[in-house]
Amino acid sequence: MAQPSVAQTLAEAAAGVAAERLPEHFRVTLEDLVLDIVGLCVAARGSNYVRAALTGCDAAGTVTLIGHMRTTDAASAALINGTAAHGEDFDDTFEGGPVHAGAVMVPAVLAAVERYGGSGGDVLRGLAVGVEAICRLSLVAPQRVHAAGFHPTSVFGTLAAALAVGVALRLPAPALVDALGIAGSMAGGVIEYLAEGAWTKRLHPGWAAQAGMRAALLARGGFRGPRTVFEGTHGLFNGFARDAKGDYSRLLDGFGERWVAASLAFKPYPCGTMIHPYVDCAVRLAARGVAAGDIADIVCEVGAGTVHRLWEPLAQKQAPPNDYAAKFSTPFCMAAGFFLGDLGLVAFTQERVEDERIRALAAKIRYQIDPANPYPENFTGHLRARLNDGTVIEERQPHLRGGAREPLPRAAIERKFRANAAFGGWTPSKAEAALATARRLFDGPLELGALRG
Repeated sequence: MAQPSVAQTLAEAAAGVAAERLPEHFRVTLEDLVLDIVGLCVAARGSNYVRAALTGCDAAGTVTLIGHMRTTDAASAALINGTAAHGEDFDDTFEGGPVHAGAVMVPAVLAAVERYGGSGGDVLRGLAVGVEAICRLSLVAPQRVHAAGFHPTSVFGTLAAALAVGVALRLPAPALVDALGIAGSMAGGVIEYLAEGAWTKRLHPGWAAQAGMRAALLARGGFRGPRTVFEGTHGLFNGFARDAKGDYSRLLDGFGERWVAASLAFKPYPCGTMIHPYVDCAVRLAARGVAAGDIADIVCEVGAGTVHRLWEPLAQKQAPPNDYAAKFSTPFCMAAGFFLGDLGLVAFTQERVEDERIRALAAKIRYQIDPANPYPENFTGHLRARLNDGTVIEERQPHLRGGAREPLPRAAIERKFRANAAFGGWTPSKAEAALATARRLFDGPLELGALRG
């Protein structure tokens, strides 16, 4: 008998997950995830990129578009909701990857269960499996997918969404193997958006959500996929990480028993996750009474794996061309945080990007690679500011706020939800009704009417 493939072993473990046996702390994480994603979809509902996605997806159907009265088919709902959830880069992050789990899994599973039937318990089970799978997949070959020019959230999210939807729709393990194999041919997502601040990164989670759903539905219909989709000579890791070698034990060991995704980080700032600790340092520098005009330069110690996305080309990062590109510029985010004392959604407007005070300070910020930096296992921040009088001031942030070392409590997640709902134009009463629905989503029948409008 041939040894079970990675996909076969994963599918067997996923099929055996029971919602009632999930540890309470992980269920709470998944509840927080739903709250966060719903709020983010509402915040983005009037944005130019969501309007474009709505125009590009004109299918009729009965599936909920979060924050809109219009309904659509399941695939379009997964794509649009996933794009909205990730659009402001304010969604959760798994620090070890890094990958964004909620923006893929919540839209995919909600759309599939609403369209094809199931309960809140099926949603919970599908989310648990899919969120855990994307996080664990990101650990098999850390940093290699990013280095090869692809977005891990999009690549791994497609396969994890196929698994999540398959489990939510109660597919047996052999069909889950086919779903994973099919999804391998649907995965993608290049990170060339970094060059001009284009919108394609926003699309990646939505595309992964709808592609993964489609793979699960094809498998449910009997379509076959390769069982060696992960480790095969022409499989996922060979294609997207340039080598099939990886530590597959990090994907498989204890799957369904030990939940690494319980440590998901929820963002306090709407920008690239690895930037957050550096913003914290800049905010503290300003709080010490340092004036921007007194700063000669700022040097930040950084992990090598963050440079090509968040620091280079340095001149462009110091003067990002538009508001979206600014979200992936450490110098801009630090400078904006310095002046604003925080970094909310209102920080990322074209007016802010063109603010001469922010641009002047950003131009003074550069980096040096620290070989001992713990990225991606831990996201840290540092700055060394040299003042005009020769004084040197340092600030360090030892971890990501909102992550495993300093998690956001439920009250903070709900405050963020209300703020995002208000940003998206919902009234307080509308927001509270949606919040109540999200809180009880996993209990009883699935009813999403309060999330529309």
